[in-house]
Amino acid sequence: MRIQGIQIPRSRLLGSIIGSVVIGMVLVSAVWGADAQPSGNFPMISIAMDKAKGPEDASVVIQIFAALTLLSIAPAILIMLTSFTRFIIVLSLLRQAMGTQQMPPNQILIGLAMFLTFYVMTPVWQDVNQNAVQPFLEKKISSEQALNTALTPIRKFMYKQIREKDLALFIEIAGLKRPDTPADVPTMVMIPAFIISELKTAFQLGFLLFIPFLILDMVVASVLLSMGMMMLPPIMISLPFKLLLFVLVDGWNLIVGSLVKGFV
Repeated sequence: MRIQGIQIPRSRLLGSIIGSVVIGMVLVSAVWGADAQPSGNFPMISIAMDKAKGPEDASVVIQIFAALTLLSIAPAILIMLTSFTRFIIVLSLLRQAMGTQQMPPNQILIGLAMFLTFYVMTPVWQDVNQNAVQPFLEKKISSEQALNTALTPIRKFMYKQIREKDLALFIEIAGLKRPDTPADVPTMVMIPAFIISELKTAFQLGFLLFIPFLILDMVVASVLLSMGMMMLPPIMISLPFKLLLFVLVDGWNLIVGSLVKGFV
């Protein structure tokens, strides 16, 4: 037999095929034997509602499913109910204003935004853990009381950042009466109001970041045009000056400090 100019003897080819078949049969037999005679070294985990001996056993299973459900929506909670939205938008707009393409990379920007979010939200999460999670785990309060207690510091954090106009919009859409106190505002109304307020604030900060870099681009383009260098892209000349300006004013310190202080 000849394959791409290489001649293989039929006896060798037949032997290889037979050997492969034998090895395959041995592996199948080993797997089948392992299935037929299970060993006690491999523990099995099962969750079943029909084997509960009492209400407490069934409630544990329900809590497990509730925890899994909460973990599935945890990324949305981290993004939408915290300061992460403002951080990542401002940092992304800063990169575009500087014109550095993919520098810093997305992984660095997302990581920085996440750790800044942890820093800002730590007091809120500590309050939730101390007043809601720990008492619930110690069976001092019910699950409904724990949920209401946990929402209190989160609602307080969101209410500080919500614009009155955005809150009034969703209250009007929901057909609710004007609330007298922040406690009268439903959580399902407060969440979208908080999100669009954060988006507006982030884009306002991004606009302010664009101004100095835009002015520098215009100055460089005017100088190149006056020198007759119309074929030279202005971005190639302005980018080093943007980086130099950003480093001289200690831009990361100013921007991160301003973002964090906006939540204090």
